[in-house]
Amino acid sequence: MSPIIELPHLDEILLDRAKPLQQQLYRQLHQLILQGRLRPGFRLPSSRRLAETLGVSRNTVTLVLEQLKQEGFLISRVGSGCYVNRQLPQDCLGLDAAVWESSVHPPELSLYAQGLEEYRMRADADEGSADLPFTVGLPDLTCFPAATWSRILRRHSDRTCLMGFDDPMGYPPLREALSNYLAASRGVRCKPEQVLITQGAQQALALCALVLLNPGEQVLVENPGYAGAREALLARGAKLEPLPMGPQGVDTAALPSQTEARLMYCTPTHQYPLGGILSAAQRLQLLDWAASQRLWIIEDDYDSEFHFHAKPIAALQGMAPHTPVIYMGSFSKTLLPASRLGYLVVPESLANTFATAKRYQGGDSPMLLQAAAADFIAEGHFVRHLRRMRQCYQRKWDHIHDLLIPLAGRVESLAESAGMHLVLQIDGVDDRVLCRAFHEQGFGGTPLSSYYLEGTKPRQGIVLGFAHSSRAEREDAVAVLKQLLESGVATASHQ
Repeated sequence: MSPIIELPHLDEILLDRAKPLQQQLYRQLHQLILQGRLRPGFRLPSSRRLAETLGVSRNTVTLVLEQLKQEGFLISRVGSGCYVNRQLPQDCLGLDAAVWESSVHPPELSLYAQGLEEYRMRADADEGSADLPFTVGLPDLTCFPAATWSRILRRHSDRTCLMGFDDPMGYPPLREALSNYLAASRGVRCKPEQVLITQGAQQALALCALVLLNPGEQVLVENPGYAGAREALLARGAKLEPLPMGPQGVDTAALPSQTEARLMYCTPTHQYPLGGILSAAQRLQLLDWAASQRLWIIEDDYDSEFHFHAKPIAALQGMAPHTPVIYMGSFSKTLLPASRLGYLVVPESLANTFATAKRYQGGDSPMLLQAAAADFIAEGHFVRHLRRMRQCYQRKWDHIHDLLIPLAGRVESLAESAGMHLVLQIDGVDDRVLCRAFHEQGFGGTPLSSYYLEGTKPRQGIVLGFAHSSRAEREDAVAVLKQLLESGVATASHQ
């Protein structure tokens, strides 16, 4: 007897090979039984024939049939085969599975979670593939001293003490190495006991939001600014308010006389993404204002290691040690993105609170990587690596700016001579359309407008991460950008 005769509705069973086959087959057989399309007493084909006809493994079919037997929908008869039970479970009689599935609604997600899918789709469209040249935030990994790093990793790889649970504050030698490095390079005043190791910048931001912020409270953020910070704060239920901005970053002369904000997030050493650098006088004004308003400052010392023509100004944290400043940094740009190592410098009185929050939030950084990073810093490899990278990035910065000279008047470069990206303001375009066209030509980059808070008026342009680009890629990218602008494909009036 053919399978189609044995199972008349077999041709209605459609399986998506990209999804779990066992779950799909169970649901569809279950539904055919509930709908009465496989009548009580109906004999199913053998598991072997059913598997061959559907193109799945016999084991998959056997597991599904066994589950339906256990639930009372099928019965076995020795030497005869498998049948639809004539006495189906009473609580399922007359129930149409399709109706049942469509009538059951899972509990609602949070408002934040409901917006995540839209945000993800928009971010994917804005940023393109992460491995394209000019993707923002990716360092030049070809210059990383991989042999030295591997040698240090091997040194620690058989240490069983690094294979257990991590101290929530992080690996003590790394905290000590960081406190020494930050004091010497950034003027940060801290003890090792104030340094907390995190899984990169996002965990650092999430911990700050959890410890310092109550849901519904206001937070002042730069606009444009770092989207990752906005998302971490929104996840805590924050109400985001834009800070007044000037050419150097936060416009300290335009700060309000009163604010209800509990927290401020800023990037004073290299404003992200526009690249402004707050002067020492502006930093002191910002600190005085924050103290008068009794609000916390999260100081993200983004790109402080990559200033090309002058030593960066000291961190806020070290300029006024009694002002409530939380200092944060990351190794994703200076070492390896895959290391997932970041850090916070917190007031000594809050160290245990932050450590406890991290313990119960989870997300410890592997101690092997922490041990390697500690030696990498303490032995001087880190400082030498940064010196080489500054020289490398400055050459790339100078080259791409020379290439952009013919576009002057059409394209305006906004960022200071620092960092790993440049910002091109391009008036009269839809920058999301421009970036999609740029991605299609094989180049990364992010629309400038995507860095602005919703409901505010954004500038149009493109943010290009030049750090991991080759000379030929820079030349090709500028040529493609020129061609796209001349073609009018992204002209705002044409959209």
